[in-house]
Amino acid sequence: MRRAERLFRLVNEMRTRGISRANELAEHFEVSVSTIYRDIAHLQASGLPIEGEAGVGYLLRPGFDLPNVTFTYDQIDALAVGLSFVESTGDPELAAAAREARAKIQAGLPQPEKRKLADAPYYSLHRKNNATPDVGLLREAIRKRQVVRIVYADGGGKKSERCVHPLVVWDLTDGWMFSAWCRLRQDFRTFRFDRIASLTITGETFEDDEATGLRAFLAREQCGTHTP
Repeated sequence: MRRAERLFRLVNEMRTRGISRANELAEHFEVSVSTIYRDIAHLQASGLPIEGEAGVGYLLRPGFDLPNVTFTYDQIDALAVGLSFVESTGDPELAAAAREARAKIQAGLPQPEKRKLADAPYYSLHRKNNATPDVGLLREAIRKRQVVRIVYADGGGKKSERCVHPLVVWDLTDGWMFSAWCRLRQDFRTFRFDRIASLTITGETFEDDEATGLRAFLAREQCGTHTP
């Protein structure tokens, strides 16, 4: 971690902790206690209202705010690409969230009237296959680790009922899909939203373990593709 980043995070950590001991900060940032002493001294010399007392610790006085977030032009372009893509997915909730995020970031930029995030010269093309309402339900189920029951049709039109542990949603050129641990197949499977006849959140939760969780799925994906 670069020193500038550590100093920024150090200020935020002190604001959260209240009274902070040097040894606790050193353990948190995985540096020596002497490094924390030097960092605190640098921050104090820079004008930050940090008080210190031997045997007690350091205290960042209330009321101090960090300066506005600063991004380079390349970073602004990167944000614009990501936000533009999210806005074009066709998921109304995500699109609204992306617009709100854009406004929040824009308001926090120094000289926002001169560096408009919306004016960055990169855009994501809009898709024809917009997200279905089930996408929003899946995102919520993934966050809450809820088991989902689906009636799913394979390529030949044959339907099956399955209980799955949803792990990740894909917005691909072929359409919207999601990957999950399938209890019926006892393996990872990827499902197309346009083949789902019905989808129900069961309310039952599942554990994100090493064998059936997202990390295991992504590790498996490096070796091949999984189909229903």
